Amino acid sequence: MLEYIETLPRVLQALLAGIFTWSVTALGAAVVFLGKDMKRKMLDAGLGFAAGIMIAASFWSLLLPSLNLAEERGQIVWLPATIGFLLGAAFLRLLDKIIPHLHINFPESKAEGPQTKMKKPLLLVLAITLHNLPEGLAVGVAFGSIGSSPDATFIGAVMLAVGIGIQNFPEGIAVALPLRKEGLSRWKSFNYGQLSALMEPIGAVLGALLVTSVSSILPYALAFAAGAMIFVVIEEVIPESQSGDNTDIATLGAILGFVVMMILDTALS
Repeated sequence: MLEYIETLPRVLQALLAGIFTWSVTALGAAVVFLGKDMKRKMLDAGLGFAAGIMIAASFWSLLLPSLNLAEERGQIVWLPATIGFLLGAAFLRLLDKIIPHLHINFPESKAEGPQTKMKKPLLLVLAITLHNLPEGLAVGVAFGSIGSSPDATFIGAVMLAVGIGIQNFPEGIAVALPLRKEGLSRWKSFNYGQLSALMEPIGAVLGALLVTSVSSILPYALAFAAGAMIFVVIEEVIPESQSGDNTDIATLGAILGFVVMMILDTALS
């Protein structure tokens, strides 16, 4: 299967990878059909695990290739990575200010962005959508950059998609189960949970199209995706995982997630 996918156009590869990461979110959201509650310890550990994977992916899959690519092209090594990283964080900060949303485990009074009459389920979906956009971009940029340098390999891009897919499973649970507890039906809770990840295949296609069309921006694009992901981790995922009384468990989950992603990105690629 992978041998066949490797022969496909880069943008189509990115789309397939984005569909995969979305499907794992949907699989996580499907847990709502088994019940409407989960121990908070497990949820916090899962969110911490997601944070660890995102941090590791930001470095091993995005920032390090950006630095190496700039060096190969004779550019100031740190400059493209710095500019791209800051722009990625600034972009997510802008979206954070202009899109109303509510982070998981927070009351409606803590909703961020412009004031709105949107109901809690939609606010939660918008929060995870913001979270998933940089993940989709990261996958797309990784597939679009294949062959541009020794670091940019097909297996490396696949491992990034696998890592992001793994951390999407607890995210799907984290959206669907709280909605079920709010009184929504299982079907509606599932639909909201999987809907939050639809931005990933869209972001993957956009990222791949961008870097395959304008290869000169590749070092910047890699770092841009990293900056956007790190912003989400620090602003959203870590605070959510630490908002209960399970800080140690969430922290251990983050460490485990980092190690898993590091192994995927180095030993297996």
